[in-house]
Amino acid sequence: MITLYSLSTCPWCKKTKQLLEKNAVAFDCIEVDLISGDTQKKAVEEVKRLTGRTSFPVLVINGKVIQGFKPEEIEEALR
Repeated sequence: MITLYSLSTCPWCKKTKQLLEKNAVAFDCIEVDLISGDTQKKAVEEVKRLTGRTSFPVLVINGKVIQGFKPEEIEEALR
C-alpha cells in the first residue's frame, strides 16, 4: 500500500506524483490543502505522527516513510 500526503501547490509533491506514475504504481494521494475540517486535521496529525513535523511531500510505501522528494530512495522502496 502506498499513500502520498501532499499539497496541490507544492512542486516537490508534483514531482513525487510524477515519479510514482512513471513507475506505474497504484497509490492513494491525500491533497491536504484541498480537504477541510476533521479530515484535514486528521491528515495533518498523521503527517506529524509519521515525521515529527508538517512538511510535504510525505510518502508511505509499505510502512516505510519518505519525507521530501528523494527519487533514489523512492525507487528503492518500490522494488
